Amino acid sequence: LSSKQDWFPWSLLLLSLTCDTGAFYVPGVAPINFHQNDPVEIKAVKLTSSRTQLPYEYYSLPFCQPSKITYKAENLGEVLRGDRIVNTPFQVFMNSEKKCEVLCSQSNKPVTLTVEQSRLVAERITEDYYVHLIADNLPVATRLELYSNRDGDDKKKEKDVQFEHGYRLGFTDVNKIYLHNHLSFILYYHREDLEEDQEHTYRVVRFEVIPQSIRLEDLKADEKGSCTLPEGTNSSPQEIDPTKENQLYFTYSVHWEESDIKWASRWDTYLTMSDVQIHWFSIINSVVVVFFLSGILSMIIIRTLRKDIANYNKEDDIEDTMEESGWKLVHGDVFRPPQYPMILSSLLGSGIQLFCMILIVIFVAMLGMLSPSSRGALMTTACFLFMFMGVFGGFSAGRLYRTLKGHRWKKGAFCTATLYPGVVFGICFVLNCFIWGKHSSGAVPFPTMVALLCMWFGISLPLVYLGYYFGFRKQPYDNPVRTNQIPRQIPEQRWYMNRFVGILMAGILPFGAMFIELFFIFSAIWENQFYYLFGFLFLVFIILVVSCSQISIVMVYFQLCAEDYRWWWRNFLVSGGSAFYVLVYAIFYFVNKLDIVEFIPSLLYFGYTALMVLSFWLLTGTIGFYAAYMFVRKIYAAVKID
Repeated sequence: LSSKQDWFPWSLLLLSLTCDTGAFYVPGVAPINFHQNDPVEIKAVKLTSSRTQLPYEYYSLPFCQPSKITYKAENLGEVLRGDRIVNTPFQVFMNSEKKCEVLCSQSNKPVTLTVEQSRLVAERITEDYYVHLIADNLPVATRLELYSNRDGDDKKKEKDVQFEHGYRLGFTDVNKIYLHNHLSFILYYHREDLEEDQEHTYRVVRFEVIPQSIRLEDLKADEKGSCTLPEGTNSSPQEIDPTKENQLYFTYSVHWEESDIKWASRWDTYLTMSDVQIHWFSIINSVVVVFFLSGILSMIIIRTLRKDIANYNKEDDIEDTMEESGWKLVHGDVFRPPQYPMILSSLLGSGIQLFCMILIVIFVAMLGMLSPSSRGALMTTACFLFMFMGVFGGFSAGRLYRTLKGHRWKKGAFCTATLYPGVVFGICFVLNCFIWGKHSSGAVPFPTMVALLCMWFGISLPLVYLGYYFGFRKQPYDNPVRTNQIPRQIPEQRWYMNRFVGILMAGILPFGAMFIELFFIFSAIWENQFYYLFGFLFLVFIILVVSCSQISIVMVYFQLCAEDYRWWWRNFLVSGGSAFYVLVYAIFYFVNKLDIVEFIPSLLYFGYTALMVLSFWLLTGTIGFYAAYMFVRKIYAAVKID
């Protein structure tokens, strides 16, 4: 969650803008002007639950249906999110009130749920499902009023208003299950300023709902489809007994209110955070700690290096210099090609592809161009960008492979184009089979899967080959020292030079930089919340790049000082050490924050988490590797080699 007050100042700071633009964002859709009594269409998106992580279509439950069901054409991101936007029978007209209206039929006959339908509705209620509707592309929200002052004086108590996305399908109380069968819609409109002769137009700026459960006996319906709500709190809720047929009315009411909120600012309600200050202080704390530690590390390494280079370049006492130990001694082996150069260059190529995609997506989103009003735009953009960034990934992989004395460039290009995407596609396909089995809307349809495969082999693969060809033809990286023909013997290493110890040590600083942001990202993914902190995320990404680079340089320096020149693979693995902490945090989050107990939701969580950890390891490993490679070339170019 976010608001203009928290993410936008960082955008201004980072972009050096001086104007105060308040509620600026580039909307995904043009504003729609409504006249008095114009129809405002209410559409359903899906049903979601943080307990099962399985979205379902709206009409997977026995809700009232219109005479003709029409599904909206969706973009790639919406399909992958499990959205299935469909029309509903709610009849809402601009600035026109409705006291109580019966859905499903115009007569006063109630709806009868069969035993099977009753069991399904009861199951979804116990699984904490939420219903998501939209009006004029605005998602419905349930208002929650919390008291911020806890002292006894009621007059001094202040209401802290928060919004819950969607509304609860129902609730349970003392082993009984109740359905929210009456919806009180509250729509807010902004009256547009026009010339005197013109008719007033209105724009929808907020969509709220108050769900209620009212039993059949307390709702009085007439032949015209109107109904009368019970007065006060005397009514009982509508119980759903999963063992028998249930009769009930589906009803709704509509209330309109004028609002000062302008159309451009209407998403602020949904993006408002309850803990803005906590986020600010946490991010600032991370920035200070990371830059402080980075400064200390830089000072130490620069001073030590200067001393090393000065000693190595002394020509007075050649014998003493020959007896010296340290990183200069391995100059004849430090650029010796590692094992499996093709796989290493392929993984680093995919890392470059990910890096370019993430950087562009975060930057564009920070500018407001991927706002939540463009439903699914973020995921669609990320997918297409990853495909098109294949040319950069292929180029970097090809040039590195040539530097590592590789010859089979066609095989290397194919490996780069298929290794990481193949793992991602394989895991997603297996998970998708389980989601299909549950008949969830989260399952990617077969045509979409074929389209993704066509994008992979039709766009990404040719671009990777193109980039790889030019990268392989380009002059390889110029290494400042020659490699000896006979490998030098590596002395026995201390315990703290163990690879796993290195991963633990190297991962702490980058993980500490992004720990707070990770919590909000996980909340957005797994608890169905909006994420719009892209200004913060951009800052955190920059800190992550800096901290990964510096910790990687420190680790490779220690390794070379210990006369271990096999740094290529080790540095790539160790630089991605923060991915190990992300995995540990994901397990902690699963145990402490989520209420998932079933097998398939757990499998989905850990399957998608594995993909996140793999991608994060590739990203941080690539950043660290290239920083270390530049550092190693610099220091060996600075010493005189006989």
